[in-house]
Amino acid sequence: MEVEALNVLIILAFVVIITFYKGINIVPQGEEWIVERLGKFYKTLHPGLNVIVPYIDRVRQKISTRDIILDIPRQEVITKDNAVILTNAISFIRVTKPQDALYGVEDFKTAIINLIMTTLRSIIGEMKLDEALSNREQIKTKLKDQIIDDVADWGVTIKSVEIQDISPSESMQASMERQAAAERERRAIETTAEGNKNAMILEAQGKLEAAKKEAQAQVALASASSEAIEMITQKIQDKELPAMFLLGDRYINSLEKISQSQNSKFVIYPADLQGAIKGMLGSVFKK
Repeated sequence: MEVEALNVLIILAFVVIITFYKGINIVPQGEEWIVERLGKFYKTLHPGLNVIVPYIDRVRQKISTRDIILDIPRQEVITKDNAVILTNAISFIRVTKPQDALYGVEDFKTAIINLIMTTLRSIIGEMKLDEALSNREQIKTKLKDQIIDDVADWGVTIKSVEIQDISPSESMQASMERQAAAERERRAIETTAEGNKNAMILEAQGKLEAAKKEAQAQVALASASSEAIEMITQKIQDKELPAMFLLGDRYINSLEKISQSQNSKFVIYPADLQGAIKGMLGSVFKK
């Protein structure tokens, strides 16, 4: 009998110890524990020493209240102008209401990841390629504003959403490189054409200026010839002889220039040139 009584006492002591152990819970800092009583939410255990009723109350879930990092997988997104780009993101969240995070959604982490991916596709789908590549801050702001109310129902606060990478797909990059090469070639052709046009304009302007100078020289020469004829006429009192004299003089000068040319082999002049000169001189002496 004494042995049996001893065994009963040992069993009772063991049960008390187990019960005491189950009833006392020490929650570490950065966590909160959800407690259910008979299958229904009862209370939330905060960091520190907490006592529950063993066998009636049980800890359903241990939830971290520290910042949680969610890595949003890379995905393909089609822009408004039908360009395919690749983008991924990272989000920092914190559980502020553990009860809602447990009972409001089946898996709040998976739910938030899928919500961010869907919303990101929707936002970029409303943008053109150039806008999507150059407006990360705008995308980030829109993304956070659109999901903040939904995740609040799950007892989660979105602290930040960052776009890690946003770039065209490989096929799109090849297309953009071909487009850039074509644009560079077009600019080179335009530059060459512009240079040729400017050269032609300068050449035409030069010819125009040369023509103007030539015309001015012809006018000056004609004016000088007119004055020379007038002076000779006044001296010899003959209307035809001065003109003939100047024409002969110019003809002789032209022959002299031709004779000085390296390519000239012989010079031809009219047979009656001497007679014409003698006639002009005879007329002068007779006067």
